[in-house]
Amino acid sequence: MSKKIGKKKFSMAKAFIYLILSVGSFLSIFPLYWMFVMATNQNSAINKVPPAFFPGGELITNFKNVLNTIDFFGAIWNSLVVSVVATVGVLFLCSLAGFAFAIFDFKGKNILFIFVLVTMMVPPQLGLIPQYFIITQLDWLNDLKAIIIPGLIDAFGIFWMRQYISSNVPKELVEAAKIDGCSNFRVYWNICIPVIIPAFATLAIIRFMYIWNDFLWPLVVLRDESSFTIQVALRGLIDNYVRDNGMILSGTFWATVPLIVVFLLLNRLFIASLTEGAVKS
Repeated sequence: MSKKIGKKKFSMAKAFIYLILSVGSFLSIFPLYWMFVMATNQNSAINKVPPAFFPGGELITNFKNVLNTIDFFGAIWNSLVVSVVATVGVLFLCSLAGFAFAIFDFKGKNILFIFVLVTMMVPPQLGLIPQYFIITQLDWLNDLKAIIIPGLIDAFGIFWMRQYISSNVPKELVEAAKIDGCSNFRVYWNICIPVIIPAFATLAIIRFMYIWNDFLWPLVVLRDESSFTIQVALRGLIDNYVRDNGMILSGTFWATVPLIVVFLLLNRLFIASLTEGAVKS
């Protein structure tokens, strides 16, 4: 009898957990679905009460209006170049720094790491003016380098890599490799990198999304329409007199698709990095 009661309680708890997860999934997916619905309807369907809850037939028309208003594919290409190059740079440089902080013992290591953490508390807007001055002196205005180079180092990336390497790369293995004659970089490349692939995936998703969605800094340093990233280009869809919400949300929806693709490609490794600690004894 007690076993039946225990099984019943377990099944009810399991059903409650699935209910919470289902509600959370719905709340997470609904904004994307709503954006798609708005992107497939005319203004009249969007503005009526109650608004349309199902996709309409204006998806192609709205997207054609986007293409006629801004250089959508050019902006997408610029964003891809900036996001991919900066993300790859962050993965390489932050993993190198995290490897040094996690494996090596050198004077002032803890103090330097504290300084890295302190930079995470400083709002990025405070560095806008000095960064702009440096970019001006380097004559990088209206150049994608002005976005890529400042984004190559990320304090969170260093912190994340240091913590992951400390937990998953045994120092004994590193010492054994050095005894066999491996250089520090070879230890990093041959031993460390294969272990931290899940951490790479997590940091890649976070950093790619941040750079892709960044609006303020590209707006400051990019002047020519041919160099606009997608977030800056989407601003051109907003008219001061006539606002076509279907066109605006169509451009916004298609600008979100690359983020979804990146997440789906790295999803398995992303989950593996989050559950890594849960399977350790």
